[in-house]
Amino acid sequence: MLVVAAAFCASAQKFALVDMEYIMKNIPAYEMANEQLNQLSQRYQREVENLNNEASELYQKYLQDKVFLTADQVKAREQEVVDKEKEATELRYKYFGPEGELNTKRQSLLKPIQDDVYNAIKKISEERGYQLIMDRASSSDIVFASPRIDISNEVLAKLGYSN
Repeated sequence: MLVVAAAFCASAQKFALVDMEYIMKNIPAYEMANEQLNQLSQRYQREVENLNNEASELYQKYLQDKVFLTADQVKAREQEVVDKEKEATELRYKYFGPEGELNTKRQSLLKPIQDDVYNAIKKISEERGYQLIMDRASSSDIVFASPRIDISNEVLAKLGYSN
């Protein structure tokens, strides 16, 4: 039994860490894609806010005019306000929902870069015999790790970026 335990310990697992935030910040295409997404997000947000403002203005005007309106006019104006609010909600979902345009654009811009990074990490793992590579940026459980096991710069070099 001691021989089996000793053999198990002798075949120690090899681990490494990467810092995905650091890697991504050092890839110019990723930074450009993020900037493009931020600009698109701001444009979409302005459009949604404009519709919300229009709905708010319609509602305020309706409140001011309500005493002068007939029952049918009140109903029509209320429906107009509801329709404008619904339009704003639908536009927000169209742009920012899970299947929204912003998410679709994010996938088309960032996924190829993320795939390249993953493939570089995988290749380094195969070359060096790592059984596990963890992302230090997304793991709050890592209290301390030796800088010697951080392969972030190797990943960047494998991708053709040097620091």
